[in-house]
Amino acid sequence: MPTYEYECDACGHEFELFQSIKDSVKRKCPECSKLKLRRLFGTGGAIVFKGSGFYQTDYRSESYKKQAKEDRKSSESSSDSKSEKSEKTGKTKNKSQNKKTD
Repeated sequence: MPTYEYECDACGHEFELFQSIKDSVKRKCPECSKLKLRRLFGTGGAIVFKGSGFYQTDYRSESYKKQAKEDRKSSESSSDSKSEKSEKTGKTKNKSQNKKTD
């Protein structure tokens, strides 16, 4: 629920009010009880993203994207070389097993 700022045109009283978006705008001033209260524009009701991760992870710089792409390529090539090594060792095991049975 957002916090809205109000100001009374009659007495100049300013205050913040924590209320639901669906609530109607307050008209009566709590200080002078006149119906000259107005909600100030440009304050309250805004969406605030808190925490780390909204802007930084969603909108990365081009240099970061380039580095991440290079990292992915290097990790893929290292995983490919590992799979090739395991295939080679698998072939040698088969040969040694064949020799034992002969």
